[in-house]
This record gives sequence, structure tokens and C-alpha cells, in this order.
Amino acid sequence: MSDPGRDAGGGETGERDGATNGARPPLLELIDVHAAYGPFRALFGVSLTVREGSAVALLGSNGAGKSTVARVASGLLPVTSGRIRFAGKEVTGRRAYQFAQLGMAHAPEGRSVFASLTVEENLTLPFRRSLGRAGVPAALDRAYTAFPRLGERRYQSGGTLSGGEQRMLSLAAVLVNPPRLLIVDELSLGLAPVLIDEVFRTLTAIRDEGTSLLVVEQHVGRALSLADDAVLLSKGQVAQSGPIEELGEALATLPGPQ
Repeated sequence: MSDPGRDAGGGETGERDGATNGARPPLLELIDVHAAYGPFRALFGVSLTVREGSAVALLGSNGAGKSTVARVASGLLPVTSGRIRFAGKEVTGRRAYQFAQLGMAHAPEGRSVFASLTVEENLTLPFRRSLGRAGVPAALDRAYTAFPRLGERRYQSGGTLSGGEQRMLSLAAVLVNPPRLLIVDELSLGLAPVLIDEVFRTLTAIRDEGTSLLVVEQHVGRALSLADDAVLLSKGQVAQSGPIEELGEALATLPGPQ
């Protein structure tokens, strides 16, 4: 089992950060984080890091706490104790919109589509907010290039799309203007294989362009093909963590489709 005082890449966490020793700090750090839903404790001393420009796969069985970590990391669920840093800055206790202002986006499990708006209207709203009116046409072009199926349905209402298409629409709204850190939570859940291929092609492209990723994914093989490091959760705790190539035996025992 990994030392809880060490990060996903094997470096020390705790009081030191890059600002004090001259090294570049990790983009995201969770340090001894505990969290709960009301009286029900969900996380127990979770520590992990995501380096700038890297991808970390967050893996484990159902109920291990993966989605809870994703919610904590993006400010959607407050910690009960522990610390969160973003680019070396203390952000513990900030709200989700403040995390977003720092350059973090969370693409959650499920769908987040306005059913009564068309595909194009669903995309225009976030693009106008983040890029301004002048940036919308180019952003729409990029969305339709990345997800041609959305271009074919641009004037169709969001509520009439299939579940997979709605997931693609939610993803396009986030990825066309890539954040500094993207947290993705089970984006492939319920998707047909051809749509899963599109999702992971897009995630690979934005990783290659410099966006850091924290990926919760049921398809273990897909997540590992994308990631540099992995964190294995069990019952709300980090069981093991480190570079993919150092976790071969532990990763081979994980359940779920490859």
C-alpha cells in the first residue's frame, strides 16, 4: 500500500510545495482529505496529485469513492478535513464556481442538457459565457468537427437526442474551450462503443494540447491508455498509487470492461 504522505507520482505531499523548493507545484493536490454526505463518511484521508499536463486515472470498484473524490476536487462537495491546492494555492473551502474561475471544469456522470433548446443553443450558451459573442462561431465549428454527429443534429432539440448524444453534447460544451484541469466522471457510461471511441479521441487530443486530466472511468483499459499515473481507491481510501508501469499487478485485478 502506498504511503499516504506520497503522491500519485511518488513525490512527497504535505507542507512542502513547489513555491518553497523552486520546483513547479502540482496542478492539483488533495492532502489527507476526508469527506461525508451528512452523517455518512465517504473519504478517509485521501491524498493524490495531478501534475501539470498529465493525466491521472482514478480507479476502483463501485462504491470505492471515485465520484466523491471528483466532486471534492472540483468544489462540489466540501471536505470535512484535509486540504486542497490548485497550482500551489490553497483552495480548501472555496465554492465550485471559484474552482471554475481558476481553470477547472467537471464533466459529471449523467447528462446536463437543456431539453427544450436545440443542440446549437445548448452549445452557444457556454461558449458565449466563456469566449464572448465573437468567439461563438469558431467554437461551434470546433465542436462539430470533434463530434460530427452533433453537427448533423444542430437544429434538433436536446431532449430528443439519444442518451449517448446528450453525453456528447455535454462533453463538447466543456472541451471546445479546454480548461487547465478537466475532471471527467464516467463519461462513457451507457455509450455505444463508437461513441466511446469519439469521447476518448477527444480527451486524448485535449491532453496532448496541455490540459491536465483526472479521469474516473469504468473502462479500465481506456483510462490507462490515456493516463500517466493511477490512483486505486478502496472503501474511500487510497490503496495504491503511482506511475502506470509500476502498478501492473494491482491494475490487472481491477474489475470492469477494458
